[in-house]
Amino acid sequence: MTAIHNEIIIIGAGLSGIGTACHIAAEYPDKSIAILERREKMGGTWDLFRYPGIRSDSDMASFGFNFKPWYSDKVLAKGKEIREYVAETAREFGLQEKVRYGLKIVSADWSDSKQLWTVTALHEASGEPRTFTCNFLVNCAGYYNFDQGYRPHFQGEESFKGEIVHPQHWPENFDYTGKKVVVIGSGATAITVVPSMAEKAAKVTMLQRSPSYIMAVPDTDKVSMVLNKFLPKRWVFKLTRRRNVLLQRGLYLACQRWPNAMRKLLLSHVRKRVGPDFDMRHFSPNYKPWEQRLCAAPDGDFFDVLRSGKADIATDHIDHFCEDGIVLKSGGKLEADVIVTATGLDVQLMGDLQIKLNGEAVDLPGKMTYKGILIQDIPNYLWIFGYTNAPWTLKSDIGGRYLCRLLAHMQNGGFSSARPVDGDNSASGNGMLDGFAPGYMTRAKDRMPRQGRDGPWKVTMHYGKDKKMLTQDPVDDGVLQFEPAATAIGAQELKFNAVA
Repeated sequence: MTAIHNEIIIIGAGLSGIGTACHIAAEYPDKSIAILERREKMGGTWDLFRYPGIRSDSDMASFGFNFKPWYSDKVLAKGKEIREYVAETAREFGLQEKVRYGLKIVSADWSDSKQLWTVTALHEASGEPRTFTCNFLVNCAGYYNFDQGYRPHFQGEESFKGEIVHPQHWPENFDYTGKKVVVIGSGATAITVVPSMAEKAAKVTMLQRSPSYIMAVPDTDKVSMVLNKFLPKRWVFKLTRRRNVLLQRGLYLACQRWPNAMRKLLLSHVRKRVGPDFDMRHFSPNYKPWEQRLCAAPDGDFFDVLRSGKADIATDHIDHFCEDGIVLKSGGKLEADVIVTATGLDVQLMGDLQIKLNGEAVDLPGKMTYKGILIQDIPNYLWIFGYTNAPWTLKSDIGGRYLCRLLAHMQNGGFSSARPVDGDNSASGNGMLDGFAPGYMTRAKDRMPRQGRDGPWKVTMHYGKDKKMLTQDPVDDGVLQFEPAATAIGAQELKFNAVA
């Protein structure tokens, strides 16, 4: 089978994949790019998830692309709006014809002799294998399993006569009108689903083992609305984006420096929203603020449905399911016609891609990340993994800009590959996300790459530092090792077409 060659292959046609492709298309309009997408539509996460109320949990001024302003008075966008935003961006940059759909990436093998990646994919609809080659491989496949979410088995669930639904696999046109609903979970999905389902359900109960920190955030940006009357929209967007990034960073740093004070502040915020008689143990987590992401409630919709009586909270452990609901370990019982298992994600890094170097499998958990975007000892491979304490796409934006700088440096120097090499024994043994403790990440620690003690091997989760490192600091830092193109046996000519 003849392999199809492109200078760059991007895995994933979601926000990160399309955003990265836009940077390349803008800087190198003559470069050959292919975007390989497993699903049959563009949008990634925002095409997969269709549960009630699906929305961003970050403001769109900073969650959207810096080069494609999100002009809307709404702060948090619905899933459908984000899908349309991604598709519109792809059209504007002429990327639609570069996406190949229905391809599950199986493996990618780098050849030192050819200085090329060989990517093996499966066209799932036909069952046919497909082979691609490229000079540079960019993985934007996200960090979780698209086939299934995390779904523990509950004792007695086979006896339940109602319907059990996981948010990742929401049935189309599912009707829960007038039904009693129990939502298992306390994370961002549950905080979204509960007020949305409460509009039509007879009653919604959120059942949690332990609480999360929840903040009401404005659903409309009134400051920007006023500024738009006097200033150009582009100026207002830039001001809003910068303001929101600083506010997010400030909140995170305050939680890190003064966790007890910030805990009191966050809980006092909740008390004002739910009223003086609500049992605050339902909102008092057993961890410090920002050890897990804060959950956002637009205009406090989650608190509003609790005060109205349309929804309530139970903090308890499940003993077993029964015919008409859930029996709790405390002895109580929650009646249900529908049970929503908002129990989290199943982490699956890089789309479950098997990476090889010269035919030998790479042990990713034994490798460190370089600048949070390349992987130790793996040449010409960029991995987009966004922020856990800020909007994901802030990292994908500066990652795309870094890739363009790296390609320019390689072209100018006549290099065919760039490989991060640890020459200073920088390994610390720490995982790249140690200290970030939601259940889905805790379950996946043994699958995550490592981070080093300092320098480019240390994961900062700090947008300001990363932006300087990726967009301003020299590309050639003594850690990246570059291979001259002339030494590659049979290597194809690099055609980076840099724009002056």
